[in-house]
Amino acid sequence: MTTAIRQQIDKLVEGIKAKDLDALRSMYAADVVSFDVEPPLQHVGVDAKLKNWARAFTLFAEVSYEVRDLTVTAGEDLAFGHCFGRLSGTLGDGTKAAGMWVRATFCFRKIDEDWLIVHDQASVPFDIGTGRGVVDLEP
Repeated sequence: MTTAIRQQIDKLVEGIKAKDLDALRSMYAADVVSFDVEPPLQHVGVDAKLKNWARAFTLFAEVSYEVRDLTVTAGEDLAFGHCFGRLSGTLGDGTKAAGMWVRATFCFRKIDEDWLIVHDQASVPFDIGTGRGVVDLEP
């Protein structure tokens, strides 16, 4: 089962690289809850999640997503994975954007024989003294 989850994450990465919102839609449960790095505190439902991806894709002429140190735990119908992820690429004006590493967690549920993301979270640590996110860390 961990192999199936790793394959789903690979499909997610390919969907991001292709900026393919339809492919990404097929990865998420209709009622997905996402705690992303962009406001608001939560995005509820697949349309809200895809709106967030669409907003990110408008910034990039070419986009990439890298996953490092993926760990997966899977049961019969629930699974989760955590890793470090980095969205990067070339912006619309030609500027190269190296992106930042985030901590990523994916929770999957087996729905009608498909492993779908029911929750995800991307976060960065923050500096308690300044209250600002720390975005220059590397795994």
